[in-house]
Amino acid sequence: MPQRVNCDGCGAILYEGDELKSPEEILQMYNGKCPKCGRSLSLTPKKIEIRAASDGGVKKTR
Repeated sequence: MPQRVNCDGCGAILYEGDELKSPEEILQMYNGKCPKCGRSLSLTPKKIEIRAASDGGVKKTR
């Protein structure tokens, strides 16, 4: 799976799938609020992890 987006507050998975979606699309899917905790979602990422699919998931964090 190339993309997974989680709520920074509660960790709920907001999107997980093979099709890449923009932050704006994901924000619109939930009307700007996390469906689990109600926290306002932001277009500014708090944490980004990139993992290579071929090396067992070694991650690089920004």
